[in-house]
Amino acid sequence: MNERFEQLIDSLEGRLKVLLNKYTVLEEKNQTLQLALEQREADNEGLKQKLTELKHQNDLLKNANALLGSDEYKRETKLKINALVKEIDQCIAQLS
Repeated sequence: MNERFEQLIDSLEGRLKVLLNKYTVLEEKNQTLQLALEQREADNEGLKQKLTELKHQNDLLKNANALLGSDEYKRETKLKINALVKEIDQCIAQLS
């Protein structure tokens, strides 16, 4: 009977060691994946900022192109100029 319990205990210990090894491997893999995820998120943020900057530059180029006589963006430029004039008028009104 004692021998049987020892065998069971040995068997359980063996299984426990296997599970602990698998757990350790999975923990290491999880840490690696977490680091990779953080790097991807940082890259994503950088790309979002770059996209925003490029969109802003594109808008500036469209406006400059319209001011140089391009018919393609004249309407947009006129609307922006009108909006700016309204803002200036509001500022003048507040100063008065």
